[in-house]
Amino acid sequence: MTAETDEQCTSGVAPEAIQQGALSGLRVLDLGRVLAAPWAGQILGDLGADVIKIERPGCGDDARSMGILPELPGGGEAPASMFFVANRNKRSIAIDMARTEGAELVRRMAATSDVLIENFLPGKLARFGLDYDSLRAVNPRLIYCSITGFGQDGPYRDRPGYDGLFQALGGLMSVTGNEDGTPGAGPVKPGPSLVDVATGYVAVIGILAALEHRHRSGVGQHVDATLLDTVISLQSSLAQSYLVSGKVPQRTGSAGNGGHPAGMFHCADGPIYISAGTNAHYAALCRVIGMPELAEDPRFVNNQLRFANRHAWNALAADTLTGWKREELIDALTAVGVPCGPVSDYPEVFAHPQVISRGIVIPVDNPCDPGSSLPTLASPVRLSETPVSYRRRPPRLNENAEEILGACFGLGPDEIERYRRSGALG
Repeated sequence: MTAETDEQCTSGVAPEAIQQGALSGLRVLDLGRVLAAPWAGQILGDLGADVIKIERPGCGDDARSMGILPELPGGGEAPASMFFVANRNKRSIAIDMARTEGAELVRRMAATSDVLIENFLPGKLARFGLDYDSLRAVNPRLIYCSITGFGQDGPYRDRPGYDGLFQALGGLMSVTGNEDGTPGAGPVKPGPSLVDVATGYVAVIGILAALEHRHRSGVGQHVDATLLDTVISLQSSLAQSYLVSGKVPQRTGSAGNGGHPAGMFHCADGPIYISAGTNAHYAALCRVIGMPELAEDPRFVNNQLRFANRHAWNALAADTLTGWKREELIDALTAVGVPCGPVSDYPEVFAHPQVISRGIVIPVDNPCDPGSSLPTLASPVRLSETPVSYRRRPPRLNENAEEILGACFGLGPDEIERYRRSGALG
């Protein structure tokens, strides 16, 4: 790796956390904004990398003003949720890359960094000499990751876009929602920014592969991660079925993909999701609900038939299922090995004993209200020997400029002041 972490460069960070991180010693420049690119940077930071977030002077990452800004019970301020969820384990410096001096400063930083992540439209950073070819010339070992909507080539490469656009354009909305002929039928956008988050993971996979290649060859490469490619790949078996058959998948509401009973059913006190995906699960379900005859009905003897005749099955079983209390049915089905669970809202999700046991919510210091903390989502990555760590709260804009330029890149006070006077440094 080109950037070994030293004591000065990680002041205030527990040494054991640095040593244990799988990516400790790795230096990442994060030029990303909003969600997909910052999410990728945060994953690398959680794994131990030193992530330096380069933001615009004055306003910073657009995500600093996006999402919910909750009112805290104690009256303190909370950061915007879009920023808070994707920027821990980073340090912030504000640089105006449009200025000659600002671009020069970023090039100096890239010369001794391992990874650079950016999500500008193709060609935009070339105006400042910060594109892959320009930076490869000063650092051949650099892994340069570009995250865009449409990619680095193709007729749509210059078009901007956000998560919802790609859920629509990429086909995800067409297969999501209630099926035709039912109440509320029509395409629906899934609630979360699924494509942004998934593209962040795709970018990290590419970066890690490029690092392994660099380990063997000594050279970096360009990682091209796109929201369009990602959203299509997310549809996996549905997209593959279309490719081999030419048949367009239809929306099926909450039904499973290829089996039944798999979907949301209503109990007396709330909805439940049942996924009886095998013949054994199906037979056990029929016994539990007191309708063993449905296991022998010729319309339902295998998964294909059950899916084709799912409306008939639902009509036969609906009254019986609504006679059950939700937890009682879950307990009865779990006892015979049938996968099932409640359709939970967020209060139920975060109160669930398994969620609590797994530590999926962790406290992080609140940058807007020193001395207080806020709950945030933990990393889903679990490693036995090099666990993720939560070393830094999301930074305030330009909070770490002196530390970054002085301790990490060796700039003296006079040089830092020169950049500041030029307007390049926030």
